[in-house]
This record gives sequence, structure tokens and C-alpha cells, in this order.
Amino acid sequence: VGRRRKQWYQRRVRVNLRMRFINQATKIVCVGRNYAKHAKELGNDVPKSPIIFTKPTTCFVEDGGSIRYPSITSDLHFEVELGVIIGKAMSNVSAANSLAHVAGYAIAVDVTCRDIQEQCKEEGIPWTMAKCLDTFCPIGPMVAPDKIDPFNTEIQLKQNGMLRQQGNTADMIFPIPSLLEYISAHITLLPGDVLLTGTPEGVGPLVRDDVLDVSIPGVSSAVFHVK
Repeated sequence: VGRRRKQWYQRRVRVNLRMRFINQATKIVCVGRNYAKHAKELGNDVPKSPIIFTKPTTCFVEDGGSIRYPSITSDLHFEVELGVIIGKAMSNVSAANSLAHVAGYAIAVDVTCRDIQEQCKEEGIPWTMAKCLDTFCPIGPMVAPDKIDPFNTEIQLKQNGMLRQQGNTADMIFPIPSLLEYISAHITLLPGDVLLTGTPEGVGPLVRDDVLDVSIPGVSSAVFHVK
């Protein structure tokens, strides 16, 4: 009876996360420059260890929602990414055991004020005002972990119907298990938290009234509008 009750509880947790992980998340942990071609397109060195930053959960926008173009920037950019949704608390979890803590995946966008980010880099200060504004993490619905291969999954972004980004997780510098091990050694990840795993090459500017269609082709998609 105890075993059946535990299995029922675990299934219930997974269902609840699929329905409301956005409301349950405590943080969004992000990885910078995790695709070599993206690092090079912005003139950056390929990192020797993961570059980590965070976003608040007020950045979330659900499928069909709007990205607000803030007045503080004149160079707002899109960056499509695969999001990893945490299902069980993680602290000091090895790469080998990390995927057992994953509830699912979601297509997402790391919206960035590129001009402010470049200014922050020049001044040696954090990227907070470039990455953490409201609506700066549009995210699609959660996909069950058995629906994709985290080591070989295509992600793409279309802007007003034109393909702008197309990449594959096989090209990550630091694969998802390695990222989860590295992060959980320093930051406890809780159920509902989201890890954004980096963007492939092809990032570019947004303008008001743009429509972004992001997808894991054949698996999941989401649409967002720029206002």
C-alpha cells in the first residue's frame, strides 16, 4: 500500500507541474554562451565553465502572451532556448542522476536588451537590467521528458514567419546533465524551477508588432507577440 501511495503521489506531482509549473517556480536559472557559434557571433570567447545568471519568475509569459518592449532599450533581441523544468529538489546531484529530477521540457525565449548588456559588459557590472525585466522569459507548455531526447533535440524560432534560429542540443558546449550537476552543487533547484540552457546562433532584433513562433519541431510550439 505504501509503495502504491508513493507512486500515486509522484504521478500527482508530475501532473500538477505540467499544469502550473510557472506558478510553482521560485527562479529561472540561465546559461550564457552554451553554443560555440552563438558565442562567436557576438564576439565572445567560448567559455571553459558554464556562465550562470538568473531571471525572476515575473519574466514568465505563457503561450499567446505578449513581450513588452521596454523604453530603456533600442535594441531588444530574441534568443530561443530549451527550458528544463525541475520535478524534484536538486542539491549536489551528479550528472548521472540528474535527469531523474527533471519533470519535463519547454521551448522558451531569453529576451535581452542587447545594448544594455553590452554596456554592462563594458562596465563590468551584472546583466540584470538587460535580462530580468517583466515578460523577458516567454515559455511554452511543458513536454513530458519521454517525448524528447535532451541530447539531440532541435529548437527553432520564426520571426513573422521567417526562420531566424535553428539549433540542436547536440551542439551544446555543456550538456544538460553537466549543467544540472554544476548548478545544483551551488544553487538548490526546487520543483517548478526552470533552467534555460543557452541559445544557438542567429539571435536578432525585435520590433513592436513582431510575432515569434518558437518550437521543438513536431513536439511543441508557442507564439508570442511584441508590444
